[in-house]
Amino acid sequence: MKKFVLIGAAGYIAPRHMRAIKDTQNEIIAAMDKSDSVGIIDSYFPNAEFFTEFERLERHIEKYRYSGQNIDYVTICSPNYLHDAHIRFALRQEADAICEKPLVLNPWNMDLLMDIEKRYNRKINTILQLRLHPTIVEFKKMVEQNTNKIYDIDLTYITSRGKWYFSSWKADLSKSGGIATNIGVHFYDMLQWIFGKAQKNIVHLLEPNRAAGFLELKNARVRWFLSIDRNDLPEIAIKSGKTTYRSLQIEGKELEFSEGFTDLHTESYKQILAGNGFGVADTYESINIVYNIRNSKPIGLVGDYHPFLKH
Repeated sequence: MKKFVLIGAAGYIAPRHMRAIKDTQNEIIAAMDKSDSVGIIDSYFPNAEFFTEFERLERHIEKYRYSGQNIDYVTICSPNYLHDAHIRFALRQEADAICEKPLVLNPWNMDLLMDIEKRYNRKINTILQLRLHPTIVEFKKMVEQNTNKIYDIDLTYITSRGKWYFSSWKADLSKSGGIATNIGVHFYDMLQWIFGKAQKNIVHLLEPNRAAGFLELKNARVRWFLSIDRNDLPEIAIKSGKTTYRSLQIEGKELEFSEGFTDLHTESYKQILAGNGFGVADTYESINIVYNIRNSKPIGLVGDYHPFLKH
């Protein structure tokens, strides 16, 4: 049984990590979040110590280790801009890190993290769960058999968020990296993993609640549209009462991968525990893509833009 520390226990994604740790028969010995609304942890690890201040967590872990006990992993589900600092904390405690995406906000931070990995002889793992989705894995195999083909792709992802979003850290560009980083980074990772590195990155629209652009990869031309505004939902989603719409059209045909998301964090943990987790180098391309998007000047409705922009 491996011993885990969880940083960021009150957010949306933390329960998936709690479940994955439970499903793999391991244990959270301590958790921390500045919010104390963490009753969900009782369903998984009711005996875990809990702190609302990072300094108190750090003191507890130091005392824990001084007593002759070690922690194996620190799971990081904190706000994006704190990932880098919390990864460093994990390695200083002689534990491996498991960090939610995005691993960091800026490309240059990845080089520093790899240096720290070597210094402490520990591993930094990140969650890139779409690479483990059975449908995506099978599709990648098919693409690899047609190496000369250039695919035309439309990616559309709309996930409705309420007014709370704009009062949270997620609406602060310096803390979240903006909408492309917040809700899009795992899609960019999936696409570059399948179709190769980015050759061209054009932004047509960049707003706090929506963004759109054109991404040319080695073997694909991708028109993408991301939004957290429910007013952008297509009629098909509204009629079915859905608040989220996810579509990946390849050569005009839908690649259906809506199902199968439930257990991907557990599968990610299985791979990490087996020594096969995705590391810092695996995140390079997607972090560069989102960094370039948020630092680009939108060109408007020029060139090959996503069809949703017509409306």
